[in-house]
Amino acid sequence: MPSGRVHNLINIGAYSVISAGALIASRQQLVTITPAQALAFTLAFAVGTFLLSPDLDLAEGRVDSKRHWGLLGVLWVPYGLLFSHRGLSHSWVLGPLTRLAYVALMVALVVGLLRYVAPGVPLPEVPQPISVKVALPLVAGYYASQWLHLIADGVRPDHGMKRGVRKVRRR
Repeated sequence: MPSGRVHNLINIGAYSVISAGALIASRQQLVTITPAQALAFTLAFAVGTFLLSPDLDLAEGRVDSKRHWGLLGVLWVPYGLLFSHRGLSHSWVLGPLTRLAYVALMVALVVGLLRYVAPGVPLPEVPQPISVKVALPLVAGYYASQWLHLIADGVRPDHGMKRGVRKVRRR
């Protein structure tokens, strides 16, 4: 299992290849990629690589992703206590969703607290609706960064499925 630094280098290298391929495909008019789509993919890929790494399930220890949060890194300790390392948080579909749900919960708690303590404070709003042309690159960038991490860890897409199937067969 690579260190956090090696995971980051793998993702940076893969991003370079992905972006070069997208640029070549775009120049040859095989695909159309708008600047907004490229930015959305890039931001989501960076967030998935540096801030929302699957290794946050080790957040009670020293984890690069937790350090990248600065003082807010302490907020990830409960996540690390909730999920065992290489368990659900290292699954291909649900793992990335657990981190997004955790961030959403933290944001909801802060917003709720602000509305209770200072009800007159204006809060930014999420633009409605978010178009598929922006949402798709966000999801693709985030999941690509997560899956590269899992591939480097040697986690197969069916991670945990065999164990679950065995439990069902025993009954």
